[in-house]
Amino acid sequence: MEFQNKVVVVTGGASGIGLALATRFVQEGARVVTSDRNAELGARQAQSIGARFFAADMSQEEGVRALIENVLAQEGRIDLFCSNAGVAQGEGPETPDRVWDLVHRINVMSHVWAARHLLPHFLERGEGYFLNTASAAGLLTELHSAPYAVTKHAALAFAEWLAISYGDRGVRVACLCPEGVWTPMIENAPILQRTAITTDVLADRTLEVLRRDGFLITTHDTTLKGFQYKAADYDGWVGHMRGLRVKAMALYNAHQANAAATGAASTSAAATGNNAPRTEGHE
Repeated sequence: MEFQNKVVVVTGGASGIGLALATRFVQEGARVVTSDRNAELGARQAQSIGARFFAADMSQEEGVRALIENVLAQEGRIDLFCSNAGVAQGEGPETPDRVWDLVHRINVMSHVWAARHLLPHFLERGEGYFLNTASAAGLLTELHSAPYAVTKHAALAFAEWLAISYGDRGVRVACLCPEGVWTPMIENAPILQRTAITTDVLADRTLEVLRRDGFLITTHDTTLKGFQYKAADYDGWVGHMRGLRVKAMALYNAHQANAAATGAASTSAAATGNNAPRTEGHE
């Protein structure tokens, strides 16, 4: 896919990965519409990069539908829909149902709703592209948050299903599965910071795969190596993950102790609703 004059929609576009992707698509000559629940920040960021903004809540089907209908009415078509909105909250089974539900709605159902409302348009045109943001946690796991791990597995599975079911009808699908990227989501996860990449590097790798109509987009060589290890020796991989979780929690505790000693308050809890580290289980 080339991006000149294409209509591209990016959800979660007010910051982080979404903003980086939107910025790059604008630079490539696309007509970009961004969306986010944070209307004030989203509108300001969209204006700064030369995109149009539409405020919508991706945790609700009505928000997804309204965004798609608005773009079709104003731009006339959608060539690439980047379903990027995501959230990391919760810990284990004790996490309240309301948190499980919120994480599921944003991390999984937003992709389902986008497909529900966009597939008729794509199939009528005989072309269209979904880019669904999942995580390397979808291929491997996340060591602290069960809701995050479960929903990212599901997001990857849904992207696979779309690609298999509609690939012969002109609908292309890509799934973005990054490891650590320098966004507010990893500010409280020192194990991810050790190998984190910038959002600019992520955008480069994403557009490279989209240009050749690839499906899986990863950001670190360790992701597929870990996935191969998992497939070849599942028991061994689980044991390795146990050891890595111990290491991740030790780093996190040291990070928190240092922050307390210096009086530096972590901003990660405010960004993710979770005081513990988001550790996707790869080195």
